[in-house]
Formats: sequence, structure tokens, C-alpha cells
Amino acid sequence: MIQTRSAAAGIIAAFLAVQSSAFSSPPTQLPASPHLIKPKALRSTSSALRLSNDDEVQKLLAKAKQLREEAAAMSGKTVEEMEQEVQREKELTQKQQEIMEKARKEREEKGSRNNMAILPVPDDAASQIQQAASAVERAFADGIVRQTVRFALLEEEEAMTGEVNEWPGGAKQMYREAGGALTESLLREVSAYSKKEIAEENNDASQSRMPPEVTAEDIWDFDGSAIISAKAAGGPHGDVAAIVFPNTDTKYLKDIESIAETVGPKRLLLLINPFWKDVESWGFNILAPNGKKRAQEVIFDNGYDVTYAVLRFSVRGEDCVALKAYPYDWQMYAYREDPSWFNQERPVWLGSSKDEPKSSQISELLNSRPEFKMSKNMRQMQRMMGNDDQ
Repeated sequence: MIQTRSAAAGIIAAFLAVQSSAFSSPPTQLPASPHLIKPKALRSTSSALRLSNDDEVQKLLAKAKQLREEAAAMSGKTVEEMEQEVQREKELTQKQQEIMEKARKEREEKGSRNNMAILPVPDDAASQIQQAASAVERAFADGIVRQTVRFALLEEEEAMTGEVNEWPGGAKQMYREAGGALTESLLREVSAYSKKEIAEENNDASQSRMPPEVTAEDIWDFDGSAIISAKAAGGPHGDVAAIVFPNTDTKYLKDIESIAETVGPKRLLLLINPFWKDVESWGFNILAPNGKKRAQEVIFDNGYDVTYAVLRFSVRGEDCVALKAYPYDWQMYAYREDPSWFNQERPVWLGSSKDEPKSSQISELLNSRPEFKMSKNMRQMQRMMGNDDQ
């Protein structure tokens, strides 16, 4: 079905191009010196040229008609509906590009906050990386050198909407297909230079804009954990390190402590999607009775605040997202079917929260919104019956 719609959309796009060329082709130029041609001959030449141009336009219009018929036959829609679909796809692509460009510009503006109170939900992995890089850089500029980032684990071509991947292969599959690639892309985007050190070392500022050299080293392969490092082109003062998928095993406390010492107090160290929520995640372990105390000392006493997070979950049967980007509050969204676009959903902003939102908080917001007065299943039934689900 997707292939058929794409092919039909491609035919309509071709039709629009053909139709445009039919009415925008420049007229054939007459000779530069018409006084050298006899009037009768000139009239004959002009008539012939007009007939030639008319024939060309008629051929193009016939081709456009053929494309319209093929598109309609393949999609089961009218030409007008197909043209509207192509236009909506163009608008959607343009909107995604605008979101990514806005994130890039925000990062380039010195000390910018843009008074942004409501953050857009990233559509895919690429826009999520841009948004995360912006948040990490803002926090670093404010002196926060120990940070936690929690990605929505999206594969390269996966959209934010839809069913959440259950990852049957566990952490190893999560790292291989999402976590590793997202972290490497983030480290290529993040610029974590100290302006003071750049000035002191007399480094060329243009080097700080060159991409870093990113390397990855497994910690425990069966755990899907790794250390990913970015060697900055502008010098070691811009290096960044990230630990991907650390868990509550005491080995990771030792690794975090050791890497933090190596990185130093002024360089950026990230924890990516750690498998803990807070210090209470370290329950009693007879093999490591001081694990909770060590976690407090190594991690929570040294910051590692969440500076960027995209959390996906289901509340009351609705697909929801909680979004955090430093220094702004958590933003809460729920996806709802777009009535003007078949099989597409759009995020509806529900509200904001100083702390990470809980399911009960989002459920209360859903109950207060008229768009969600009916359950998802009820809305689907209403549309099947041809009723308005608003």
C-alpha cells in the first residue's frame, strides 16, 4: 500500500512538472532582423511557429492527462485528492526542515535562549539529535559538565510516532541498532569548547567548527555498554566522553569514577540512557552491600542531571511523550489522529512540569482535554461510521 501511494505521488509530482512546463515554456524567438524578410514570408513564419508551439503544448497537456489517469488508477483517488496529498507531503517535509534549522540556529547564537517555553516533539532520530545537542551545549555553557541524556531509542528510519520497539534482543540489540548510533551522532554535533581556554591557547576558532574524531569501545559486550569518545579538532579542551547504557552493577560505578578523573573537572562527560532512575535503584545486594552509598558518592553527589530526555509511554491507551531539554521544564504531549491526513498522528501539547511527569499527572491532563474525551478505540469507531470524532 505504501509503495502504491509513493508511486502514485511520484506520478502526480511528474504531472505537476509537465503541466508547469507546458505553460511556462518561453516562446520561440523570431529572427533578429525581420526587415530582411518579406511581410508575407514573415506572416507565414509566425503562423508556423505558433502552430509548432501549440502542438508542443497539446502534447504536454496530453501527457499530463495520461499521468493524471495513471495516478488515479493506482491510488483509487481523484486527481484533486492526489494533488492535495502531494502538497501536504511537501508541507510536512518543509516543517521538519524548519524545526531542524531552528535548532541549529539556536545553537549558533551566543547565549541564546529564544524564550522558548514550548518545545516541539522531534519527528525522528535526526531531529532528536539536533535538539539534544542544543540542550547539552546550553548546559555546558552554564558550567554543567556532568550530564545525563535519555534518548528515545529510534533507529535511523524510525519515526517518533507508532509502536515502541520492544527490543527482544535486549541491551545488546538496543546498542547495536539505536543507542550506539544516536550517541556517536550526538558527539559529532556537540561543541563543548571553553572560550577562555581557546583564547589562552591562541587556537584558530575555525578548528572548533570542524567535526571531531569519534571512537567507540565496548565495556561489556553482553550488556550493550560502551565508552564513546570524541576527539575535538580544536584541541583536547573540546573533547567529550559518553558512557552508553551503564547499569547498577558496581563495575560501572568504578568505570564512571575512573573516566571522570581522566576527563577532568572542566570537560564534558555524558551518561546515555543509564539503567537506573535514582539512587533507590541500588537495592540491597549481598555481594555489594555499600552499592547504594557508592552510587550516591560517584553519581548523584557529582550532578549528572538530566539535560535532555524523550520518554515514550502509554497512558489511558494514548501514545504519550515527555520531553525535557535544558533549561526548560518538562513538556507533556499525547498523539492524536490527524483528520486531514490518513494514518498520521500529530502531537498535542498537554502542559509542562518542573519535575519528570508521572502517568497520573498525564492522565489527569488527558481527561481535561476535549480532544481526548473519547478513547482511541472509540475515535476509530466513530471515523469508521463516518462520524466526527472531535
